[in-house]
Amino acid sequence: MKIETALPTIVFVTVCTKDRKPRLANDPCHALLREVWLGARSWLVGRYVVMPDHVHFFCTPGDRELPLGNWVRYWKSQFTKLHEVADHRWQLDFWDRRLRSDESYDEKWWYTLNNPVRHGLVSRAEDWLYQGDLNELRWH
Repeated sequence: MKIETALPTIVFVTVCTKDRKPRLANDPCHALLREVWLGARSWLVGRYVVMPDHVHFFCTPGDRELPLGNWVRYWKSQFTKLHEVADHRWQLDFWDRRLRSDESYDEKWWYTLNNPVRHGLVSRAEDWLYQGDLNELRWH
């Protein structure tokens, strides 16, 4: 009898700034996003790219059960509170997609990693300063 093991839950998420205002691609915002994500352990952020007006990241459930939407609202509110810039706001909603295979994960990461190149911000993806990997998310 073959025993099937469940694939881990890895979700690809995109969150935009309100009115798509370009406020995120700078050292202070990048550092604050990392700090907030590391402190909000209900979901663990893996690879990510911070663009001027949105962020893309992969995440997986962490040490507490909390719906993804609640967690996203939480870290957005923490970021806004700690950032202390009154007009810095996020769109209310976000986009997410649960990944189904390591092939999908690799495809989405390639898309995410090359987003700054497609937007003309750098000529090579590795030159974009506002990207990283906070937790290793694995399929196996």
